Amino acid sequence: MARERTESEEYAAPLKRLLLGVLGIFLLGVFLLWRIDSPRVERFRAEVIDRVVPGMDWVMTPVTGAINLVRDFQSYQRLAEQNQELRRELQQMKMWKEAAVQLEQENARLLDLNKVRLDPQLTHVTGVVLADSGSPFRQSLLLNVGARDGIVDGWAAMDGLGLVGRISGVGQNTARVILLTDSSSRIPIRIQPSGQAAIIMGDNTRSPPVSFLESPDLVRPGDRVVTAGDGGVFPPGLLIGQIAADPGGRLRVRLSADYERLEFLRVLRNPGVESITETGGMLVPSSRLQGPPIAAQAQTNEVKSD
Repeated sequence: MARERTESEEYAAPLKRLLLGVLGIFLLGVFLLWRIDSPRVERFRAEVIDRVVPGMDWVMTPVTGAINLVRDFQSYQRLAEQNQELRRELQQMKMWKEAAVQLEQENARLLDLNKVRLDPQLTHVTGVVLADSGSPFRQSLLLNVGARDGIVDGWAAMDGLGLVGRISGVGQNTARVILLTDSSSRIPIRIQPSGQAAIIMGDNTRSPPVSFLESPDLVRPGDRVVTAGDGGVFPPGLLIGQIAADPGGRLRVRLSADYERLEFLRVLRNPGVESITETGGMLVPSSRLQGPPIAAQAQTNEVKSD
């Protein structure tokens, strides 16, 4: 058995060398044949291609598929890189958009504080926000303007984009502003373009609800909300915000004022409003405060006359 195996190995080695030699000679001949520039050789090459190539489609199919697979992989790789690049560019665009919106709001606020007049009879005093209450149950701000600047209780305060609240306490050098979002705030409003009258009642959220609306069917989300001027506290036509609907279907007001960045406030002087000089005058009219003493004096005079 060992001798037969040795003899087969002795025959196999020369046979391999012979086959390799024949294959080399064949390939060399094909190479030389394809390199010869002769009309007769050209016709021979054309006949060989016509006979061999059409029958070699089954050989080229896996090669073509492999090439297409490599090309698709490269294309997917380029698409993934382009997708990542687009995501980075989109993130940068969002950052630039946010910066542009902030600059636009700040520019509008500063221009409004410095130049815009809502009413020729209205003037204003611009104050800097010193601090806020920091309480979830009472939302207010403190300004660096007060009685020395002629500030009076009840005057409206705006940030240049919309109404923020009203003055609720005046010191010599400071004044406190109760925000529209405070639970004690009640503001008469007018909804445009329907002209519906209602009241926004603060509930310590950034979107106070609308109450006492006569015809809710005439109001749509996106309608403009302005002050109605009822009660003589606020001038009419001051922008407050837009109507929005919460998930429960209740109408609320999306405030135009930027409560996240309240730095400057404009306090509107309203000389047409009666000054509030007594404690609680914002809650109870002065006529009611003076009513009982006057009535008692009248009854005393009647008794004396009798």
